[in-house]
Amino acid sequence: MPEVLKAPLVVEFPFTRSLGPVQSAFLTGLRERVVLAVKTGDGRTLVPPVEYDPVTAEELRDLVEVAPTGTVTTWAWNHEPRRGQPLTGPFAWVLVRLDGADTALLHALDAPGPDAVHTGMRVRIRWAEERTGAITDIACFEPYDGEAGRPGGSDLAFEERVTGIVAHARLDYTYSPGRAQSAYITALSDRRTVGERCPSCRKVYVPPRGACPTCGVATSEQVEVGPRGTVTTFCIVNIKAKNLDIEVPYVYAHIALDGADLALHGRIGGIPYDQVRMGLRVEPVWTEGGRYPDHYRPTGEPDAAYETYKELM
Repeated sequence: MPEVLKAPLVVEFPFTRSLGPVQSAFLTGLRERVVLAVKTGDGRTLVPPVEYDPVTAEELRDLVEVAPTGTVTTWAWNHEPRRGQPLTGPFAWVLVRLDGADTALLHALDAPGPDAVHTGMRVRIRWAEERTGAITDIACFEPYDGEAGRPGGSDLAFEERVTGIVAHARLDYTYSPGRAQSAYITALSDRRTVGERCPSCRKVYVPPRGACPTCGVATSEQVEVGPRGTVTTFCIVNIKAKNLDIEVPYVYAHIALDGADLALHGRIGGIPYDQVRMGLRVEPVWTEGGRYPDHYRPTGEPDAAYETYKELM
């Protein structure tokens, strides 16, 4: 049995969004060291402010300032901070109900250890030295044993309001394809395509998943398929992908390899994009040192009859 593969993967992208009047005011206020809340029709004060009442769905626009001090309502200790979190050393995640608010704000609490944190403890905002109009303008909360703070009396007449934000989303994780796909990937490095046959329905699935998607039973019998196959369906790609050195337009297709009962994806080359068609017979093209086919090209055989691949579309 081949070694089960694993690899570190990163998914990241910048998420850009515009802000409505309430969120715009809230983030602009943080830049000015002012915490804004929104009043509901029945008198509740919500922090962070929202544009619609979560209970009545009423539109909310009545902004008020609340104090930079508050009370911890619940907490959890973070022993190992991750990249991009508010503090580099261990800290507590806390929900803080600021003085004057009826709801709690989630942020970090800088405390020496979990024994120093408890529900009901008093805290205050520690402002970031450089503020840009983001939630990170609150560097964190810190323990506080003074009197309750008071709003600063802002007139809310901010200049150059924040109108949009860019949030950089990132997910770091280790991916393992499992036993079946590890065998599939290992075979590809030898320029072979291997699927697995279901012991019940006898269908051969490529790439294998370790279980039959139809019968739900485990699969283990390996079956070599292809290398040739048939185009079942396809699309013409007209938008160039970032970091992909392929000129548009090009064709991406479902290809049913000979002997397989499931079509896989592959790029079609060696033929003008407008001549690719259903039933086209193709074969893989490997590049020097490549671990998988670079693309598929026509074999020159007659097109396959529709009846031979209609169940694989």
